[in-house]
Amino acid sequence: QVQLVESGGGLVQPGGSLRLSCAASGVALTHYAIGWFRQAPGKQREGVSYAAPIGDAYYAASVEGRFTMFRDKVMNTAYLQMNSLKPDDTAVYSCAAMYDSRWYSTPRDHWSSYDYWGQGTQVTVSS
Repeated sequence: QVQLVESGGGLVQPGGSLRLSCAASGVALTHYAIGWFRQAPGKQREGVSYAAPIGDAYYAASVEGRFTMFRDKVMNTAYLQMNSLKPDDTAVYSCAAMYDSRWYSTPRDHWSSYDYWGQGTQVTVSS
């Protein structure tokens, strides 16, 4: 059974940092592309960052230069490092996995391209 479990969310002041984790079981992330998505109340789900098992990560313009995604192959975990957080970053953040053979044939920034999802973790940026 494939499971993705996010952690690391919480309340942080503007300008602060958080690191989200996405721990995988039942699947080896070395064969999957990872996407991070977020959804704020009343808004559509939007893509934040995406990366194939090998190669550069891609970022939404709204987070470019502030967020960094990476993975630990030994721990089978993906991470999203979020710096210089803004109130507009407040949302439920979810990680998702896509089998890497589809990386070049499906829209990497659309949630429907991903096969497995975590339950999400709340990030609130407020003073």
